[in-house]
Amino acid sequence: MGKRILLCDDELHITKAAEFKLVRAGYEVECACDGEFGWQAIQRVKPDLLITDCQMPRLNGLQLVERIRQQPELQSMPIFMLSGKSMELSHEELARRWDVRAVLGKPFSPRELLTLVEQAIGVAHEPATV
Repeated sequence: MGKRILLCDDELHITKAAEFKLVRAGYEVECACDGEFGWQAIQRVKPDLLITDCQMPRLNGLQLVERIRQQPELQSMPIFMLSGKSMELSHEELARRWDVRAVLGKPFSPRELLTLVEQAIGVAHEPATV
């Protein structure tokens, strides 16, 4: 079984592009359209890594991260933050306060995202094409 990634973003084109790249590399990916659905998915699938948007309906990315970090069994889960307003987020503050490993501004490169994922939870290999 491959490593599990939870991808939370309310923009469908963002989740589909990232999901395609990550699945193709051998990861199991579950998508959630907001933080509340993301939290429910975390309870159900216990992902190895979370990629979450900062601004989402119902429960935003920072609220989701705060909820995760309050759970002892989830405190070491690697988390990446996506943001359309990347300049407004302090990477250092997010790392220090919430142990967010990376902040990617939108639009981001799916290849760059895959590289960060591989560094955080292990290298997956893209299937060979025939």
